[in-house]
Amino acid sequence: MDCGNHPSFSSRREFLNEFAWGMGGLSLASIFGLTPNTLEAASPLAPKEPHFPAKAKAIIQLFASGAPSHVDTFDYKPELQKKDGVKHDYGNLLASPFEFPRFGKSGLNISEVWKELGKHADDIAIINSMQTDIPDHGIASKLMHTGSAQLSKPSLGSWLVYGLGTQNENMPGFISLNSSPESRQCAFLPGMYQGCNVNYRQNIRSNEILANLQSEFSTLERQRRQLDLAKSLSIGHMQKLQKDTQLESRIEAFETAFKMQTEASDAFDISKEPENIKEAYGKTEEGAKMMIARRLVERGVRVVQVNVGGYDHHNDIKTAMTNTARRYDQAFGALITDLKQRGLLDSVLIVWGGEFGRTVTSGGGAGLPGRDHNGKAFSVWMCGGGVKGGQRYGETDELGSKAMKDIVHIHDLHATILRLMGFDHERLIYNYNGRPFRLTDVYGNVIKELIA
Repeated sequence: MDCGNHPSFSSRREFLNEFAWGMGGLSLASIFGLTPNTLEAASPLAPKEPHFPAKAKAIIQLFASGAPSHVDTFDYKPELQKKDGVKHDYGNLLASPFEFPRFGKSGLNISEVWKELGKHADDIAIINSMQTDIPDHGIASKLMHTGSAQLSKPSLGSWLVYGLGTQNENMPGFISLNSSPESRQCAFLPGMYQGCNVNYRQNIRSNEILANLQSEFSTLERQRRQLDLAKSLSIGHMQKLQKDTQLESRIEAFETAFKMQTEASDAFDISKEPENIKEAYGKTEEGAKMMIARRLVERGVRVVQVNVGGYDHHNDIKTAMTNTARRYDQAFGALITDLKQRGLLDSVLIVWGGEFGRTVTSGGGAGLPGRDHNGKAFSVWMCGGGVKGGQRYGETDELGSKAMKDIVHIHDLHATILRLMGFDHERLIYNYNGRPFRLTDVYGNVIKELIA
């Protein structure tokens, strides 16, 4: 290859399109010698200070997709038990098949299906008065993740990385395990704030977890030579650099990809965990994901999102809920215990919840009864990261059919999460198409009672 007579390019875009070569390991920021003077005081992913001293530095978002039944998990309704089978609205009332023992010093009534999680009752705050707009899985999930049921808006995780930057330049600031695209989308925010999806499964080899993380065709030494060549070609174009958000995102992606080749493989390698830790989490798929979530926040990842779904229980609520909760109960309890023992729970916020709740009447048609969709009431729990544990916030009516006291909309939940992470939700803004946007749109109230 003749390196003495390289072509002339009119822009960074033209240059990079020609010489990127699809190499996941391109460390372009290093190649270009980009300094605070050339790229707006270094990387846009550099750590930033929030509006206020933050209660939490990272968040683990446990999305219980499928819409868990609140009256079978965290919203104890004795009156529903008494009126089993009584005709009500759209059907006959269906009592919960589960006992709700009191847990912890706080005495929170939590379903028996959460025996391990219940041991942490004094650490968690349960919101029993959640409401959403439309009880459709797709629409409600989009609202829960982005604050919008219709428009394409950035996800909660993307907003947080936009506002806070990343604590570890060798890892993405936002990692999602087995999630849907909309739950990690950055929409109109620059692409560098998009969540990095990892299709994780138990016992997968660490070098297979992220596709194309390591090159099959080029050694690190050869990549180094390619990068040096790109650097020599870039020198003549430094004077022509101009602000280009898409290009900056591409540079950041190459930079992160190169650095991730070693650190990401290590972060996802749970074989390095002591045997007693593996036993505590349960040696299951779900336990492995919770262990990885802890390993990621331990390494400075700001947002870890894990899909912990399986709650679409239209039929046989007793068997279905028992089986789903059994998959996660030990893992959730172990995650809280592990974070606490490592001194991380105070700075890591955990949020669990689905997209809506379930009816108090029987549903599902023929067969053993389950519950249908209900957007007027559902439960969310929060733990760590500045949350005042051992409390129940908000109430539904005596049967659990709809929220009645201290009603919490998705926008209020988002406003509270942002406050725990150090932000005034009305001031975390991005200007797009001539108008300012924010996660909570023109809504949202911080639930101060949940904050320690």
